[in-house]
Amino acid sequence: MPNTGASTSPKPQTRPPRPFFHRFLAAFGLAASLIGVSLALGILGYRFIAGLGWVDSLLNASMILGGMGPVNTLNTDGAKIFASAYALFSGVVFIMATGVLLSPIFHHVLYKFHLERKD
Repeated sequence: MPNTGASTSPKPQTRPPRPFFHRFLAAFGLAASLIGVSLALGILGYRFIAGLGWVDSLLNASMILGGMGPVNTLNTDGAKIFASAYALFSGVVFIMATGVLLSPIFHHVLYKFHLERKD
């Protein structure tokens, strides 16, 4: 029988995707969505409550959400109350996003060090 040059060796098996990677991607997506919705709320609040332009609203919302503080001076009481509430809200969102992002890592570490109880 002539040799056609085709290899008859079996194909190397590919590993199935790891559950940790999927959990981390899901947590990353959830954290990114949480931050994105919070940023959108801040932009809309600064735009319609404080009366800033779209770019200034984006800048102020991003700076507050990032923990840096406001950039523009707010002139009305409503704008100041919104900025205060948004700053508190942003702190909680930051803590929540960090917890969501770190939870798969903590789960993975606890899983690796799992010990059976002796009765």
